[in-house]
Amino acid sequence: MNRLPTRQPPRAPKADRTAAAKAILDVAEELAQTRGYNGFSYADVAAKLGVTTPSLHYHFPSKADLGCALIDRYQETFGAALAAIDRRGGTPGDRLREYAALYDSVMMNDRMCLCGMLAAEYATLPVAMQKGLKLFFDANERWLTTVLENGLRAGEFQFTESSNARARVLLGALEGAMLVARSYNDPVRFQAAAKYMLADLDTGNRPARKPLRARPTNVARRSVIRKTAL
Repeated sequence: MNRLPTRQPPRAPKADRTAAAKAILDVAEELAQTRGYNGFSYADVAAKLGVTTPSLHYHFPSKADLGCALIDRYQETFGAALAAIDRRGGTPGDRLREYAALYDSVMMNDRMCLCGMLAAEYATLPVAMQKGLKLFFDANERWLTTVLENGLRAGEFQFTESSNARARVLLGALEGAMLVARSYNDPVRFQAAAKYMLADLDTGNRPARKPLRARPTNVARRSVIRKTAL
């Protein structure tokens, strides 16, 4: 006996599915950047979009799937921004200032770097998301390492550690500065920290330090006291 084929539910056109998925990601990204991954649910996303939660599961079966898609898209967007900086062909210092401006623009929109926000919740994230975060930060470190190495060779930057080590310091400092500035709801704090971090690299911005004066020994101190007494 021939069995009738099971009737599948009608699927939306591909363009519509793509538009719907983008809308979901847009809302989820905003929530993740302001509340954190554990600070929102599918119900929150559905409420903002005016849809039902099952419609979200149609595009992203689990929240882990949604989280991985957020990281992938953010990395793609950030990578495109770094490529644009490279195409403009500024000096290493110019490139680092543009890099810091990427973070500043996020803060000015009352958000945090998505991956920096997720990193604060690293221990509670699904393994696939943890791997995605490392890929994002690794890509940023590689880009920063190249810029720092070029600046060091050109004599524009000055630092004693390896370029990769300084890249890690710079990335961590920028992400940390965002978190602290957010605690005070004060983007100027981030801007000041970023400006100082970049100025510390620039050989032209390093103030000349006064030589340290040797502290007098105990014998010298007693000699000064005796002379003063006389």
